[in-house]
Amino acid sequence: MCYFKLFNKIVVTDKEKNVQFYGSMVYITQLIYIKEGQEELFYEFENVVLPLLWKYKGQLLLRLRPTSSTFVANSIEPPFEIHLVAFETEEGLEGYSQDETRKSYLHLKEQSVRSVVLIKGTQVP
Repeated sequence: MCYFKLFNKIVVTDKEKNVQFYGSMVYITQLIYIKEGQEELFYEFENVVLPLLWKYKGQLLLRLRPTSSTFVANSIEPPFEIHLVAFETEEGLEGYSQDETRKSYLHLKEQSVRSVVLIKGTQVP
């Protein structure tokens, strides 16, 4: 996989998956809080929905499971996981959100996730 800037636009190439992104990408950061004891349901949900990202020209850039030792400072409860996802376009994000397979597994998310803080943005040059 290769990332580089070209005229203030992101270019992402992945020869293995034969995907190439050009343009100002849409970034989604999620701070995910899990209900106690529901981790396995959450993993089951992720195992189905994360592979769907490529179908909509999206990509999981980071998936972190922070520990107390990784925080320098915080004024909020540490999340169970942090995801950084990028989509080539808003339409890709919308398509992913409306994907029928993803929607059919939302019950697992509803059962396992207590809350999500979602931050949406674009890259600033």
